Amino acid sequence: MEISIVSKEVVRPSSLDVHLLKPFKISLLDQLTPTTFSPLILFYPMRNTHLKGTQISTQLKESLSKTLDRLYPFAGRVRDNLIINDYDEGVPHIETRVNTHLFEFLQNPPMELLDQCLPYPPFSYQPNPDQVPQAAVQLNIFDCGGIALGLCLSHKIIDGATTSGFLRSWAANSRGACHEAVTYKNLSESSIIFPPQNPSPNHHLSVMEKIWFREAKSKTRRFVFNAKAIASLRSECKGERVSNPTRIEALSAFILKSVMLAPRSTANSRFVLHQAVNLRRLTEPRLSTFSVGNLFLFASAAYNMEHAAEMELHELVARMKQAVGSINREYLKILHGDESFPKVCEYIKKIEEVSTHKNLNAIISSSWLKFGFNEVDFGWGNPIWSGISGEFGSFRNLTIFKEIGSADYDNAVEAWVTLD
Repeated sequence: MEISIVSKEVVRPSSLDVHLLKPFKISLLDQLTPTTFSPLILFYPMRNTHLKGTQISTQLKESLSKTLDRLYPFAGRVRDNLIINDYDEGVPHIETRVNTHLFEFLQNPPMELLDQCLPYPPFSYQPNPDQVPQAAVQLNIFDCGGIALGLCLSHKIIDGATTSGFLRSWAANSRGACHEAVTYKNLSESSIIFPPQNPSPNHHLSVMEKIWFREAKSKTRRFVFNAKAIASLRSECKGERVSNPTRIEALSAFILKSVMLAPRSTANSRFVLHQAVNLRRLTEPRLSTFSVGNLFLFASAAYNMEHAAEMELHELVARMKQAVGSINREYLKILHGDESFPKVCEYIKKIEEVSTHKNLNAIISSSWLKFGFNEVDFGWGNPIWSGISGEFGSFRNLTIFKEIGSADYDNAVEAWVTLD
């Protein structure tokens, strides 16, 4: 399979008024988030549309330009790890041709080729944040007319919920349902709750970069857990302290246990699971998905190898639940406002402490189950599948859970597991 680039251009906001807007303040949590691209690839067969490749490309670019009028931070660049400005820098847009049929490609998606559908290397450390676009698009058109829409979103200001809001708004503009697109005006709520520090807290950012990235060879594998397998794992995870484990808790425990029992583990090994916790659901009132920024914290649970063989799945889940439960509404109130910086520093110090071990095996876990990525309709129906990437760059061990979105796999979950 060959992917050939046909064109490269930049999509900018359609309204000139956007360039008159004030710089967008990023939040303290954004300042402490390393710069890397989160990928997503949406596959559409295009069977129920008369649109050709050039028409699809034009429709996507025009609707994206309109979307950037409202979600203008996506068009800018980060400056001094404090603000986003220069909204005329825009969103890179690449168009390619793929010399195979979409369904042939999807019969057994080649992991190593997924990255070629993306405009930038995914999950790789970006050392020059001021040069990094907040979003980039690659439209891949197959011989049959089907498409793969490859997206790279900068994690500097964009988490999973922000990505969901952006895609829903862009798709609504594309299919002519402008009333469903974003009309939300207060995009900067996160920087109000977590005010940025000036000068930038670069020392604490470097700590997070060490936790996120490492130079090591890794492999990514995709595992599919059907409803029956998930139900069996959930039953196995029940215990005295865990009455009703969730799908993600059961799958996380199963994967963690498998890693702990891998042959390379030693008696001195230590395992830490960092689980991303969405803060939007904990705020009062609940924040919109159109609040631009990283509104999540890691709940960290540590496990020593000497107890690994004896620990049952329900014991692993109980420790996970305890860690996640500590990030609650009361804890979030402590982090709010002008006094948030010292409290957030304490949070980072705790993560650093549990991550400091000679034989450390840290795993970052993130659930994309409720972001609706399989329901993004640009006017030609929902995607038949969504992929992530073939390689996860220099990112530390990472597990991402997502729904398959196929009627043949009802309630099934994909686990994209990267391990070094």
